[in-house]
Amino acid sequence: QGTLKKIRNRMFSHMQTLPVKYFDTHPFGDVMSRYTNDTDTLRQAISQGVPQMLSSLVSVLAAFASMLYLSVGLALFVLAFTVVLLRVIRFIVGRSGKFFIRQQDSLGSLNGYVEEIISGQKVVKVFCHEEKVKEEFDQRNDDLCYSATQAHKYGNITMPVVGNMGYLLYVLIAIVGGAAGIAGLPNLSLTGVAPLSIGVIISFLTLSRSFVNPMGQISMQFNMVAMAMAGASRIFELMDQESEQDEGQVTLVNARMEGKEIVECDQRTHCWAWKHPRENGDITYTPLEGEIRFYGVDFAYDPDKPVLHDITLYAKPGQKVAFVGATGAGKTTITNLINRFYDIADGKVRYDGININKIKKSDLRRSLGMVLQDVNLFTGTVMDNIRYGKLDATDEECIQAARLANADGFIRMLPNGYQTVLEGDGSGLSQGQRQLISISRAAVADPPVMILDEATSSIDTRTESIVQKGMDALMKGRTVFVIAHRLSTVQDADVIMVLDQGHIIERGNHAQLVAQKGRYYQLYTGAFELE
Repeated sequence: QGTLKKIRNRMFSHMQTLPVKYFDTHPFGDVMSRYTNDTDTLRQAISQGVPQMLSSLVSVLAAFASMLYLSVGLALFVLAFTVVLLRVIRFIVGRSGKFFIRQQDSLGSLNGYVEEIISGQKVVKVFCHEEKVKEEFDQRNDDLCYSATQAHKYGNITMPVVGNMGYLLYVLIAIVGGAAGIAGLPNLSLTGVAPLSIGVIISFLTLSRSFVNPMGQISMQFNMVAMAMAGASRIFELMDQESEQDEGQVTLVNARMEGKEIVECDQRTHCWAWKHPRENGDITYTPLEGEIRFYGVDFAYDPDKPVLHDITLYAKPGQKVAFVGATGAGKTTITNLINRFYDIADGKVRYDGININKIKKSDLRRSLGMVLQDVNLFTGTVMDNIRYGKLDATDEECIQAARLANADGFIRMLPNGYQTVLEGDGSGLSQGQRQLISISRAAVADPPVMILDEATSSIDTRTESIVQKGMDALMKGRTVFVIAHRLSTVQDADVIMVLDQGHIIERGNHAQLVAQKGRYYQLYTGAFELE
């Protein structure tokens, strides 16, 4: 158990270092299966398979040593027979091993599918796809059943095959030993040379059983080890994934001004600064202002399918910059690049004049607050979920953040207020209430830059008006990037950028874009709709 604990700890620690791309391309259920089913196969091998294999191996060596002591000739005959036996075992175990690997992969695929369907159960029921989902499940379950059946079929025939070959060895020793004894052939043993006696032959027959039976046990454990190796290969596949690269040296620190000089301090001051270590050992500080600029940025998730083309933009400190465009235009991708969830293919992104590649990722993300369309809440109290934005926040700070986001009213109406326990990703709350908690979480973090990725697109109009007041207070004095399908949420933006297939085709404020009578004007008047 101690070994497995270390393995799980290392897996989880390594998983935390993986880039977002890994989780975008791997089903959650499959990743979970590596933590549960694959580690369980290792547990069985470590706790049962390996000890029994070592015990059986000692028995085999002891029996063979006894044979060698009694008769070198017959011992060599047994050794030659053992080579044939091992080839047979290798063939069977090799076949079962392939199916064990397929079994673990099929199990991971099935778990991933089940997790996906459970999460989307409402959608399945709305579109009445229960039968279609069941067909897909049956197909994946059949694949798992077939691979498991084949793996255990080869695994279960190992012992009978070894047992029958043991009987064959018993007969062959009787024939060869009897013929040698009748012919009066000399017997070479470790004690000398003497005629082969009936006592030696009988002893050999007895030892052959003690030799073959443990061989059968070892072959059975090989199947368990093969299954464990299949699980281990999936664990190692996770462990071999390249960690997120971070060569940044510039860090974010709390600071205060002493005259015109920036001084680093330990306590939170609501004043941030970038800490620059120099090659000569000196350290300089520059204030965090929230200016973000893109210079000719190109990007593609898949090298053959570019998503962004020559994106050049800037957001001055305190500006509200909005992105408008159809689904797939590249709006969210831009925010992913600011966070460095992905790295750009070409061009530069600068944050307060610093190339973001030179900023340590954890510090870069600490300076950014995000409110996403898809809200993730964790099992725990409402207070704990708000505090997730700043783990050392006091209860009063969390309550103030909720008030800022206009979430305080509905939270106090919950059965236990801020101490109400949320379970199942907060499924007992409405989408709007979940979004308000997410906004409160961002508010308590108090970041200098905010990214609102369609944060109010899933909230009804009445709730949106409530949230918007809190959002306006939250955005005050910060650089804000807004992605929204509702043009009403971005009309007050300092700059609106219209994206189409990865290109910025229009930019300006609301009045300027309406006057241009281009794509934004078509969206505003309803002549063209977002997909």
